[in-house]
Amino acid sequence: MKNWLPFVKSDPTVAVIRLAGLIGGQGPGALNDVTLRPIIEKAFSKGKPVAVALEVNSPGGSPVQSSLIGARIRRLAEEKNIPVIAFVEDVAGSGGYWLAAAADEIYADSSSVVGSVGVISASFGLDEFIKTHGIERRIYTAGESKSMLDPFRPAAPEDVARLKTLLEDVHVNFKEHITARRKGKLPEDQDLFTGEIWLARRALELGLIDGIGHLLPVMKERFGKKVRLRSYSVKRGLLSRFSTQVVQEAVLSIEERAAYARFGL
Repeated sequence: MKNWLPFVKSDPTVAVIRLAGLIGGQGPGALNDVTLRPIIEKAFSKGKPVAVALEVNSPGGSPVQSSLIGARIRRLAEEKNIPVIAFVEDVAGSGGYWLAAAADEIYADSSSVVGSVGVISASFGLDEFIKTHGIERRIYTAGESKSMLDPFRPAAPEDVARLKTLLEDVHVNFKEHITARRKGKLPEDQDLFTGEIWLARRALELGLIDGIGHLLPVMKERFGKKVRLRSYSVKRGLLSRFSTQVVQEAVLSIEERAAYARFGL
């Protein structure tokens, strides 16, 4: 009843956005900007939250989607003057750390894995395999770079050089984002952008996070014992289980498992 009375102060509410899994991909359950847009906007707008908390548990993924999601969070935080606090679970690596860095503060469990500020491109070379099995590769292009890094042909040095240039450019964007978001908190005499990972206590010493702590205790300490959490997350539709979406989700699950395995998880 008291919430209907204008002169009675309601309990503070913290909107919690769950960002878990591999970043990118398509479909109703994918962690991308299109899927997350209504969720993020609702979290910042519904019920006048005193803060927005990000539950981050991601090994990374698409650098573009990481940037789009992070930028959307920052725009709304600044427009509505709402603080954003990230809480790392198992891992905030690569694009996952990009998302965590979109927050004003980052907390983690003492065993959380943080970092991996780098860019990677991985594929297979199958040219020897098809040669052994008597398979002839036929490919025709208009544009000499159109078949760059075709896995069925030997890697050309000039193609590898082009790819490395692209990776370096993305890496520069990543470093600029982290340097801007963690301004004044990172040591000047140490390179933290090598792709290395750290557990939370070491990450705290390096300025990559702001504290060791969990969502509810930190929110109670900051906003009082009566603080309420309102959760928002990507939901996968029931009908997707009975369509070709199930195949896509199975493939995504394998990719996701492999990505987490890079962090020993």
